[in-house]
Amino acid sequence: MYTIGQVSEMFDLPISTLRYYDKEGFFPNLVRKGNIRYFSNNEIEALHVIECLKKSGLGIKEINQFFTWVSEGSSSYEKRKELFEARKSAVEDEIKSLQKTLSLLEFKCWYYKTAMEDGTEEHIQAMLPDKLPDDIQKLYDASHE
Repeated sequence: MYTIGQVSEMFDLPISTLRYYDKEGFFPNLVRKGNIRYFSNNEIEALHVIECLKKSGLGIKEINQFFTWVSEGSSSYEKRKELFEARKSAVEDEIKSLQKTLSLLEFKCWYYKTAMEDGTEEHIQAMLPDKLPDDIQKLYDASHE
């Protein structure tokens, strides 16, 4: 069992956020002794899911819907699976977009390093768009798809 302070540190979340999640009903079996909340491994697992869904782009309302489905038991397995498949797809799309961004950043780092070494951009400009060194050409192409 963990106190709210310990869980706050574990997840790097403000205590107020954990209290809010509790108020939203995300921890239906949370143990209370006096005014102290005690988090079991079940609540810790719920927090992992909450944080995953938040990072995947869901809001509290949608996360609350997920927990409503959990409380419905096996009849909601398909809905829950569809939710996770949709979030997985959204995250994969975001990763692709970020990879394109990273490729452009890496290309520009090379670009300006080379320009500084040469003292000019002329040599690089002469190589654009398709006569760059192979590894740099891959970055350029990936960033311009």
